[in-house]
Amino acid sequence: MGKVKKNLDAKYGLPGKVIFCKKCVMSNQRPVSTIEFKHTSESKKETLNISTDGICDACRYAQYKESINWQQREKELLELLDKYRKNDGNYDCLVPGSGGKDSAMTAHLLKYKYGMHPLTITWPPIMYTDYGYQNFKSWIELGGFDNITFKPNGNVMRLLTKLSIENLLHPFQTFILGQKNLAPKIAIKYKIPLIFYGENEAEYGNPIVDNSSSLRDKSYYTFKNLDEIYFGGVPVKELISKYKISLTDLMAYLPVIYTELEKTKIEVRYLGYYTKWVPQEAYYFAVEHCGFKARPFRTQGTYSKYNSIDDKIDDLHYYTTFMKFGIGRATYDASQEIRNKHLTREEGQALVKKFDGEFPDRYFNEVMNYLDMKPEHFLSLCNQFKSPHLWSKTKSGWKLRHTVNKDGVDDI
Repeated sequence: MGKVKKNLDAKYGLPGKVIFCKKCVMSNQRPVSTIEFKHTSESKKETLNISTDGICDACRYAQYKESINWQQREKELLELLDKYRKNDGNYDCLVPGSGGKDSAMTAHLLKYKYGMHPLTITWPPIMYTDYGYQNFKSWIELGGFDNITFKPNGNVMRLLTKLSIENLLHPFQTFILGQKNLAPKIAIKYKIPLIFYGENEAEYGNPIVDNSSSLRDKSYYTFKNLDEIYFGGVPVKELISKYKISLTDLMAYLPVIYTELEKTKIEVRYLGYYTKWVPQEAYYFAVEHCGFKARPFRTQGTYSKYNSIDDKIDDLHYYTTFMKFGIGRATYDASQEIRNKHLTREEGQALVKKFDGEFPDRYFNEVMNYLDMKPEHFLSLCNQFKSPHLWSKTKSGWKLRHTVNKDGVDDI
């Protein structure tokens, strides 16, 4: 870790001091409040039975996974599935996804290994890549699944995406909201009691969940007061009055009304809680069973070809995380592979140095045309959203103050 400069404001509620995990290459600037590098709770530390000092939550969970009795976990899974399995022609579980490796593997295992009857649902990418669309078709047609695809109003999606970039530098905010909120709505409509995602969110440093209850935090999936909801940094009332978007067009992005979800007993589970989830193995599984194909070229900003490849805006999204948090796509990919022992930390550092922050020009002009945004405006926004505690403007351009390779402006 480098020196700490005084009077450098940290935006977005980020920690003022940049710290890198001792095991992977992730920093404490990842925008999740639970990313910590030392537990304050001794009881939690004792439960996980792992060293915590200087190690991020995701790496601690990776260590913890080594001590899990996976046979017992699968037994728990079988008991859960036996509880909900239907043989009356109705769906008994729901799998959201777009045909990526994780959703493909999740749906396939549930149907063909465990005898469930899943309905797959898709909130499609903003701008499909050709290979992403082919993977989606292969998932449904070769994998053999029923699917409901909900395509939102294109004009509204375009406007909300543009506002999210201009106000938040977050190209994916409205897509993520729509995608996440679709599952409970479809589950309620079709009376499906079980929603299954693939990897446990703890894999990436999100809260470790016990996976043993129904919709744990209903406030995430529901709303009570429309006046408290913003899209793209704009309140709903202003979207309706200023931008002439009807409430009907916004409903696709809104969570379920609280009272409606209260009547249900829908449960959300992660298959990665019950089985030892490894992204690379999910990739090989999806290739073998669902016709999944990797990108035909390296993804800009990283070294991989198979992760998050279905949306042309995806590459731009990871570029904006580098601008706002100093964390690019190579950092995310390398950290995951270090935790799964496919890379050493030193190899991860080299990959981050080579690829993090690479400008994604392959689809850039096409995305700008889609959004009706001038490229120079986007680049100007990137500079505006840089946090002073992370970035320094030098004679040779903008440079990070601190890097995992300790060659930042303030590391030297």
